[in-house]
Amino acid sequence: MNGEDAAHGRVALAVVVDAGRVLLIRRAVAEGALLWALPGGKAEPEETVEDAAVREAVEEAGVVVEAVRVLGDRLHPDTGRHLVYVVCRLVSGAPEAVSVREVAEVTWASRSETRSLVPRGLYGPVQDYLDGALGD
Repeated sequence: MNGEDAAHGRVALAVVVDAGRVLLIRRAVAEGALLWALPGGKAEPEETVEDAAVREAVEEAGVVVEAVRVLGDRLHPDTGRHLVYVVCRLVSGAPEAVSVREVAEVTWASRSETRSLVPRGLYGPVQDYLDGALGD
């Protein structure tokens, strides 16, 4: 992503799966009906979306990840934000709520737990990826 893209407010989300579970954060303050989400945040002007997803995983959940590929992007139906979903591989770390101002809790969620924590469901390509990657 170039600086022009960042200026338009792209939000990079890290899709991290390990041992059949996906990494989710519980926001300290809900954004409308959105409480549980993938770790992520706005890309800085000098960052690619891949770099932003890696940075946000560390800043929000305390895990070091490596970007693998972009799954897709969309305008979020509730917030209107431009979200970009990045598959990331866990490199190291145990998840914890690092940014307590933004994150109240971090968890590894199974497929069924993800469906209950994110009742409206995840973006189609992300859900398709998780359906193939999660164990239950």
